[in-house]
Amino acid sequence: MILELARVFSFLFSLLSLFPVMLSAFFEPGARWEERLEVALLKIAVASCVCFASGLLFSLPSPAHPGGELVWSTLPVRLLFWALPGMAILFAVSWYLDVHYMPWLPHPCCRP
Repeated sequence: MILELARVFSFLFSLLSLFPVMLSAFFEPGARWEERLEVALLKIAVASCVCFASGLLFSLPSPAHPGGELVWSTLPVRLLFWALPGMAILFAVSWYLDVHYMPWLPHPCCRP
């Protein structure tokens, strides 16, 4: 019973640890892209530690899996491995669009 509750809370904590990574990568107005990347990488390190710790809880033996699971195949670690490439692709695309296409858009201060 306690193990199941610990799994639920650790999974929610791993989800909440991935949320600031997305926020720091995309939703910091006024920050340069290099600064966003540095902060996002630090938050990725923290989120990875939290997800792997949660994966360790999920890998413990349970009635459904008496032998336990591999840490790599647990839900929190899979979530981390799917979220990071997705965020990296979105970050690269948004950086590219900002550098190459945003200067072409008219600014509100320059409208006639």
